[in-house]
Amino acid sequence: MHLKGAARVLLLSVGALLSVDAMAADGSVESVAWLAGCWQAEKGDAGSGEHWLPPAGGTMFGVSRTVKNGKTVEFEFVQLRTNAAGKLVFIALPSGQKEATFVASSITENSVTFENPQHDFPQKVIYRLQPEGRLVARIEGTRDGKVRGMDFPMQRVS
Repeated sequence: MHLKGAARVLLLSVGALLSVDAMAADGSVESVAWLAGCWQAEKGDAGSGEHWLPPAGGTMFGVSRTVKNGKTVEFEFVQLRTNAAGKLVFIALPSGQKEATFVASSITENSVTFENPQHDFPQKVIYRLQPEGRLVARIEGTRDGKVRGMDFPMQRVS
């Protein structure tokens, strides 16, 4: 391949990557359909994890549960949908807390980042699809003046 051909392939590849990252602008829940399914927490007690329904009607719904010593200690109901501005949003209702909305800032083929700089903690919610049926959910933000982050590794289960 000569230089012009190589440059053309590079430009096409960059264009494809930019169009994938631009999915955050289109706000389609179908762009994160890979999140659908049952995810068991790799750390923690049995029963801890998340379950996401596949996209339908412009939404995805998820629920998470944390079990410790045989008891549910935390849970969260989540919906993904397009807001009035056409952005994909993550609307979380965690146990014992007020509803919070995070707006997609980046969507790629296997990851999505949602942000809400005004939220107490976290300010970012990130999902990354990993090889071999794994998913890592991550929350990040500043709390009490300190930058913090927590990973929640999960394995796909039936």
